[in-house]
Order: sequence, then structure tokens, then C-alpha cells
Amino acid sequence: MKKMASVLFSSALAVSMMLAGCTSSSQPQPQDQGTGQPAAEQPKEEQKGPKIFVYNNGDEPTSLDPPIGFDDYSYNILTNSMEGLTRLGQDHNPIPGMAKDWTISDDQKTYTFNIRDDAKWSNGDPVTAHDFEYAWKRLVDPAVSSPAASLAYVIEGAEEFNSGKGKIEDVKVTAKDDKTLVVQLKQPASWLIQMAANPAFFPVHKATVESNPNWAGEAATILSNGPFKITSWAHDSELKMEKNENYWDAANVKLDGIVWKMVKDANTEYQMYQNGELSATSEVPADVSEQLFAEGKIKVEDRGGIYYYRYNVNMKPFTNANIRKAFNMAIDRQKLVDYVTKTHEKPAYGFVSYGYADPAGGDFRTVGGDLIKFDPAEAKKLLEKGMSEEGWTTLPEVTITYNDGTSHQRVAQALQEMIKENLGVEVKLHNMEWKVLQADQKAGKLMMSRSSFLPDFGDPINALDGYQTGNGMNRTGWSNAQYDKLIKDAYNEPDVAKRFQMMHEAEKILLDESPFMPLYFYTKAYLQQDNVTGVVRHPLGYMDLKWADMN
Repeated sequence: MKKMASVLFSSALAVSMMLAGCTSSSQPQPQDQGTGQPAAEQPKEEQKGPKIFVYNNGDEPTSLDPPIGFDDYSYNILTNSMEGLTRLGQDHNPIPGMAKDWTISDDQKTYTFNIRDDAKWSNGDPVTAHDFEYAWKRLVDPAVSSPAASLAYVIEGAEEFNSGKGKIEDVKVTAKDDKTLVVQLKQPASWLIQMAANPAFFPVHKATVESNPNWAGEAATILSNGPFKITSWAHDSELKMEKNENYWDAANVKLDGIVWKMVKDANTEYQMYQNGELSATSEVPADVSEQLFAEGKIKVEDRGGIYYYRYNVNMKPFTNANIRKAFNMAIDRQKLVDYVTKTHEKPAYGFVSYGYADPAGGDFRTVGGDLIKFDPAEAKKLLEKGMSEEGWTTLPEVTITYNDGTSHQRVAQALQEMIKENLGVEVKLHNMEWKVLQADQKAGKLMMSRSSFLPDFGDPINALDGYQTGNGMNRTGWSNAQYDKLIKDAYNEPDVAKRFQMMHEAEKILLDESPFMPLYFYTKAYLQQDNVTGVVRHPLGYMDLKWADMN
């Protein structure tokens, strides 16, 4: 997802995504419960005292209720405190989690998961198939308003229930007994096994959820079923975890605990790392990245997803498509990643990132090509054209909103400068807390606001379906009937080549209408102390500490 157009994504992500998108004749098989990890490194002298991994989460999690916390800040914590039917292994492919194994019907539309006998909640209660039935139906319950609900639309009856046109009993997720969960799909979806590892599909403890509406807001009321359990939570400061003795694979969890800091300033984080207060960093400050790269201290891993800004197409001046395209053409993305972010990201000239094998040969992004470009002269012409179409002699005031954090501020300031230089337009900057930004964005209150997309499973449809009319991930007000039809048809098309062509056509419409400003495809650049091993940073966005160790 972050290699140049002539190069495929890293082999790990390419393999995991190709496996997730394999043909219907290939059925995923559970791997060894040891997780498919690579050969163990030579043992080092063991660290004395408790092994506590300290990491900067960057901000307060949006929510630790699995279907609600649909972002990085929540996913890191959820991934380590909970577990789905499957888990992504160290090779980034799905392996058994709460399900010890599963079977798939010949028509690829019925999945039967068998829950392991030693699956338990942190209070000792058994994790059952009923917990998953309750959680997956809750994911698509319109009363819950999960931003991740559309991920479950491949399940029979899920979309209808979520849109208010169906009943909960028609959602075909059924606990046959305590240990058997049956899921029926509308059409084959080879990515279901991988998607089952996504935090949105984690189980929840029904009695806890129904007895306390605020159960996910405090450490004392959160039950875990993963490698670690939450023991304390000082909001906006830090969250602590301990090894979960009731986790089925606790014997292979080496850390004694995790501390998640919530520091928004990248320079402060770097100083904490330098002082030995952090085991690893979540990012690298741009001011020191060049030197640290030269010294070979920065580690870089490929990561799916895109950093971008959404336009509100119902708010002037972005009601006009030509003005939106003008702003997009005014941004020099190569300059942005070379001189502002400076951690080897790749400029985004489309929306779907690198890493998806295309049946036409090569990578989806390579086949799709560059759908936008940097062209200041053409940008000025489009701006004038758009203003003429609207009858404006003066462009309505533009405000760019970004969330707290040094890196986000630097990007916003760079956009401000480029727009002024290349379009002659003065824009205002406004920052706010991430939770507030998300809420205002969903409510349609922001004109142009910072966003990101991280893939949930290995197929381009995952990136594209969020811009269907009314989708909870849209948040722009944009709607296009032809686009909606292409996405719907792509979901139902059995011919792989045809469905990929539909997705390419859909992406062209999306970039031509430009309801957003793509900026760059992610990488993960970080620093890590020498005594830390086994941290898994999945290209799909999760950081998993199940196999981490400190020597």
C-alpha cells in the first residue's frame, strides 16, 4: 500500500490480502494454535522485574465498546484486551482465536465456528457462541449506531436490520448451542475469516452491557477475553493492563502488563522515549526523522490505509465539484511527504492504497493509476470555473479542521500554505480533540476536516463501500447513484476480473467528483528499545502485543 506504483506492497501484506481475497474454491484452514509465528530469536538475558511495555497511544480511545471504537486510538487497546473468533497471527494471516476451528459450506455462504472449551472472560465466565450472536447483531442494531455496521452487510439480513427495514431475528447469526456459531452470508465473502479478527466483531458480555449503559467507560466495568485485562484508566492520561490469567493462551503471553500513555505531542513522546520512559514510539517527529533515518535507528513497516481530508459537499464552497478538484490539484503531495511528514509515506493519487493484487496483473493501485495530479495552473482554472458556475466573485471563507497532535498540525499548516501559494486562497485553521472532531464530522458541521482510513479486510471494496449514499463512513454528504450501483454489483459479481473492473470504475467516479482530498498512504515509522521483541504491527492497523517480550 505504500510502495511506488512499480512495486507491490510488502510480501507480508500482499500475501495476507491475496489469501483474504482468494477464489471461492479455496477455503481458509485454521493454522496451528501457536499462531504461525516465525522461528524464535536466540534467547537473551531475561529482564529483571515485571515486563511492562509502555507505549504512547496518542490520545484517549474513542470508545472501548467494540462496535463504537472504530479508530486507531481504540483498536490498539481493544486488540490487546479482547479477541474475536479469529486473530491475526504474526504473519498477518487469520488464525484461531475464540474459535478453535471452523467449516465452510460448499457454496461458501455458511460458516460454522466452533468455540474453544477454554474460552473465558476475565471474570471467569465462559465465552460462548451466544456472546458472539449478541455482539454481531448488536453491531448492526440501528439503536447502537456503529460506524462499522456496514462491514457486516455481507451477512444475510444485516443491512436490512441496520437500515430499519428488517428485524433482528432475520440477521443470520445463530448460536446453535454454547459452542457453535453459524453465520449465513448473502453472497460468498472470502474475507470473512480475516474480518472476524477486526475489533468491531469482538464479543461482548451481554449481562454487563445490559446492566450498565456506561460499562465501556471505566476499567472496573470492562470485561476482557484477550491476552490482557484492563486494570485502571486515568482518562486522557494513561490506561493500564495486566496479563489476563483467564486467557486461553496465557501460557504464551510473555509480558506482565502494558501501560498506554495518551501524549498528543510528538516531540514530548520522543523525549520520553529518549529518557527510557517508553518501550517504543507511535511516530517519529519530522524534525529529527532525517537524522534518525541516517543513523539507522528508525524502523519502517508497510501499513494499509490513507491519510486524507473530507469535504462537506453541502457546505459552501465545496458544494461545487470543480472547486473541490481545484483544491486537490493545488496540493504537492510529494513535497508533503518529503518535507513535512518525512517518514517515507507514499503520495496518494487515488483512494485505494497499495497492497491489493489485481487480476489484471500487478497491484490494484498500479492498474488504476493516478486519478489526480498536482497542477497549480489547472487548479486556478478550475477554481475560476467553479466560482463562475456558482456566480461568486469572492470565494466563501474556508476553514480546515484537524485534531490535536504535532504531526496533524504540520500537515494542516502545509495545506494552508500550498492553497495560498497555488490558488491565492486564504484558509483558516482550527484544531479540536479527536472525539469532538469525529462527532462534528458525523453531524455535518465541519467544512473540510482531517480523516484517515485503515482497511478492515483484504479487498478494495472495503475502502470503496464507505462512500455509498448514506453509509456511516461517508460523512461528506456526497451521493452518486452510478457509484452506488457499481459497489453493489461488485459485492455480488462472482467473476473476479469483472468485479475488480467495477471497483476501478467506481474509484474513477469518486476521484472525479472529489468529495475528499487524498494526501498520502501510510507507513509505520517508529523507534523501539533494543530489549523489546515480538511486537506485531499489522498492515491492517492493529498493534498486537500478545507475542511481545522484553529481555
